[in-house]
Amino acid sequence: MIVKALRNGLGQLIVFGDWISRPAKRKRDPAAQAQVDEQARHMALYQFHACPFCVKTRRALHRLNVPMTLRDAKHDEQHRQALLEGGGRIKVPCLRIEEAGTVRWMYESNDIIAYLDQRFGNV
Repeated sequence: MIVKALRNGLGQLIVFGDWISRPAKRKRDPAAQAQVDEQARHMALYQFHACPFCVKTRRALHRLNVPMTLRDAKHDEQHRQALLEGGGRIKVPCLRIEEAGTVRWMYESNDIIAYLDQRFGNV
């Protein structure tokens, strides 16, 4: 019980630290931002709110100004089940990417951030 309380408190501290130190959003002209918005519509980030690796990934989304759907795999049983069935395991963060009629599931925060930087960093 004490460990759970400590973990929850630490998680909230991480979320608060992210909130006060969040990087500035990338500025784009309206046409380029519309293109990013459209591409992001085909993606979703499965995450736990206070997970440090999820916070790291959300910071990258914020920095790149990519409005992505966030799916809570901890408290929403539907999203948890979709992550298990689609990605094969309940591990977060996980980026669901839908392209050309196929769906890919990408795990590992560093891999996700590298993908996002490559895809949206120069737009």
